[in-house]
Amino acid sequence: MDLGISGKKAIVCASSKGLGKGCAIALAEAGCELFLNGRDAGILSRTATEIRQRYGVPVTEIVGDISDPAVQKALLSACPDPDILVNNNGGPPYRDFRELDREKILAGVTNNMVTPIELIKAVIDGMAARGFGRIVNITSLSVYTPIPGLDLSSGARAGLTAFLAGVARTVADRNVTINNMLPGKLDTDRLRGPHEPGSIEDPAEGAARRARLSAGIPAGRLGTPEEFGQICAFLCSTHAGYMTGQNIPVDGGLYVSSF
Repeated sequence: MDLGISGKKAIVCASSKGLGKGCAIALAEAGCELFLNGRDAGILSRTATEIRQRYGVPVTEIVGDISDPAVQKALLSACPDPDILVNNNGGPPYRDFRELDREKILAGVTNNMVTPIELIKAVIDGMAARGFGRIVNITSLSVYTPIPGLDLSSGARAGLTAFLAGVARTVADRNVTINNMLPGKLDTDRLRGPHEPGSIEDPAEGAARRARLSAGIPAGRLGTPEEFGQICAFLCSTHAGYMTGQNIPVDGGLYVSSF
């Protein structure tokens, strides 16, 4: 399917690896010019090079923590008029809520609620004026299904969801959409657990880990960043203009609900 977004400019936050990289690859395949972001300059550079060589699209790299206002400024200076914004950021680690102090709570809310709102504020009016905009927020299935130990992540992302539910309706008539993707168990570094950066997982251990984590998932497997990215690209396409303010679980059927 031609997504109709070839030549569009896309900012993809936290896109050097994992789900963000999956989204960046799918948008590059659709012909978008990319503005990528990541904290590790080496990993980000390798991802950008891979995408340039594979898809031949322009790729600009902005290194740093997207929650840092200076990094946001640099990203928006590089791409002041994006057509697409994919908000993504690492979530707080598993931690009993009793271990959270004010500093940790505020950091979690800043990373997973305040930062995407700041970026949306910076780009949404320009999108509306140009008559096209696609904003996708990568949140979490924990918005729907409580996961003990991820209370801070769940709270911040649920806050973002509620905040943007009304905002989405104010720009829909100008062909700007805001939707949220709720990943379940996808095979990324976060599910792999603590390991040395760049280390290669033992194949047998990897297979056992995936089988263990897949238990209870109707699809019988973990999702991949690549298929997650393809769903993101569709939400960013010209075909998805009548779909806004929605939460899309990408979880292999793990979240059970009739509505």
